Order: sequence, then structure tokens, then C-alpha cells
Amino acid sequence: MNIPSQFDAIRPYEPEEVGRELQNLMHDEQFAQLWPLLQPLLGLQAEQVGQAMAKCESNLDFQRTFLYPFVQKITDQLTTGCDLDTSALADKTASYTFISNHRDIVLDSALLCKMLIESGFPDTVEIAIGDNLLVFPWIERLVRLNKAFIVRRSLPMREMLAASKLLSDYMHFAISQKHQGIWIAQREGRAKDSDDRTQEALLKMMAMGGEGTLAQRIASLHIVPLAISYEYDPCDYLKAKEFQLKRDVEGFRKSKQDDLDNMRTGIMGYKGAVHYEAAPCINSWLSELESLPKNEFFAELCRRIDREIHSRYRLYAGNYVALDLLEGSDAHAAHYSVAEKARFEEYLQSRVEKVDLPQRDDAFIRERILTMYANPARNYIKAHQ
Repeated sequence: MNIPSQFDAIRPYEPEEVGRELQNLMHDEQFAQLWPLLQPLLGLQAEQVGQAMAKCESNLDFQRTFLYPFVQKITDQLTTGCDLDTSALADKTASYTFISNHRDIVLDSALLCKMLIESGFPDTVEIAIGDNLLVFPWIERLVRLNKAFIVRRSLPMREMLAASKLLSDYMHFAISQKHQGIWIAQREGRAKDSDDRTQEALLKMMAMGGEGTLAQRIASLHIVPLAISYEYDPCDYLKAKEFQLKRDVEGFRKSKQDDLDNMRTGIMGYKGAVHYEAAPCINSWLSELESLPKNEFFAELCRRIDREIHSRYRLYAGNYVALDLLEGSDAHAAHYSVAEKARFEEYLQSRVEKVDLPQRDDAFIRERILTMYANPARNYIKAHQ
């Protein structure tokens, strides 16, 4: 289709660009060094790669050929099962904007795309990804082949406003003209303590595009809150390490290598059970907020989206154990056995010991990791009161 050139710098590659960009990716020297490691996960022999590439005529073809088998191997080997509950969505052919909590840099959207296809949806979604993660040219090429659009960050204020308007316009264009669903995290970056809250700035950005009232602009994106629950977070110890570094090192900022380490650990680490659950599209109640003043409108919109997400978490024994350990009680002991508590405490100690800091504060690291697992339980309980 004819896509306005103003979106060229941020949009995914279009089907007619897929073949060329696949060739460019395969000839990238840095990517070529990774290819021998990726081939076993894809189940392709070297001589089969060219044949598979030649058959890719769209982004969805690329995903089915190269990414689906990769994600399937990850779920087979590193989870005890992944499932997606979309029973709240009556129309699987509609183009939705899924807003979710954010646990894993790469897999949150990858697993969603895989499970949407398995659940009978006709297509995957376009994926919002921050440009801070595009540390090499081949990463940007790969994610744009994978239907990602780019969120520009760390810009001067004037440039940021223009970038936000462009991003919003693109999201509205993707939903209304391309009829493409979207996935976007509810906040910039992951909530390191798993206290998931939707940023008002995100929703204000989304309301910059479209037409009509604030409620009408938001409604045109067909927002669906999506809860993501991981039994174990492979990056929990890396997040705890970052908490201590931020506490102890003035002005600490993660490096590009830190981002790469988090991406690799999130993909290749054990996750246990994984559950996704979609809420109904917010258009069913959005009109109730239309009369609110602007600031109250966005505050209430965030609160309701958060409640939709929190109430749909799937909690595991470790969430309840962590909450009781933090509170020094056994108030939630009905949700776990003695063996499950012992197993989680053993897991917790192993994660503390993985933090490679010369002056590791074990008590602080332990508290941070416990908080990561306890907060989903706290928010779930509050959402159901």
C-alpha cells in the first residue's frame, strides 16, 4: 500500500522490501557471526536458508519461517508452557492496540505474536521498540523485518514532541489504514520491581494523533489491556544488580552491553509457566470518562487500564511466598505448600549469588528480588478487593 514517506524512518519494512532487507541482513558481518548459533534453533541447514528466504514475500512469511520456530524452541526448552486467553475479545479480525505490562525485552511481543496465530488470529501485531535497543544496524534491520516500529527516545524537548506526534500518527495509520494490530508496553522500559503502572505520557502521546475528542482519539486505537505473567523472570538478578548500582553509584546508567546482556538472558533463561490474558477492549467503558477534564481523564484512564491488567495476572506459588517472606507472615500460605516455599527460597538464594558485584549487599538484593515477585500478588489482591 502507499505509506506516507514521513513514516519511513520508524515504520516496519513493507512486504516488497522484505527480500532486499533479508539479503542485507544475511550479508551483515556482525550478524553473520551469530548465524551459526541461530541455525540449530531455527532447524535449518545452511543450504536451506536461501530457499527459505526466497519464499518470504511478506513480514508474516519471515516470522513464520525464521522467528516462529525459534520462539517455539524457546518455549519448548525454557518454559513449562505458554498460553494466551483472548476469550474477552469477540472479534479476532479487528485491529487492536495491545497495551501490556513489560517483563522481557524481546519475548513479551514475540510470544504474543506466536500465540495470536495459534489462537486463530489472522495476523501478528506490529511492535513498538525503543531505539535504545538498536545498538547495532543488524538489530534494527531484524526488528523492522519482524514488524517493529521505532520509538525515538532521549531527544531534546522540541524534537521529542515532534517524534511523539509522528509516532502517534503512525499508530493511528497502522490501525485505521493498514488494519494492523499493535503491541506496546504500558511504560518506557520494564518495571524493574514489577509494580506495573501505565504512564500517562504514553496515553497522551497516543491521543496526539487521530481526530475528535480525547476519548474519540483513544477509542480509534481499540486499546486492549493485556496481562503478562512469568513464573520466573530470568533477568531478576540483573534487575536487582541494577538497583544496587543505582543506589551506590551516583549517576549510574546502563550501558549498551547491559541491554544486550538483558536481552540474551531474557531469551535464554528459564521462565517456568507463562500466561497472557487479554481484557475486553476499553471502548466498552471509555465513554464514561469523556466528560472528565484532560488531566483527570488520563489519570482515570491509567487507573482503569492498570486494574484490568492487575486483575488478570496469573499468580504462582512464588508470588505468594515472596509476599509472605517480605511481610514476615504466613497470611497467604494456603496458596503454596511447604515444598513450594522451600523450592522458592532455594531459587531466591541462587539468584542472589548470581549478582556479580564486589560489594554485593545480599540483604538488599534479596529484598529487591522478593519485591519483584511480591508486587504482582499485591496488585492482584488489591484489584479484586
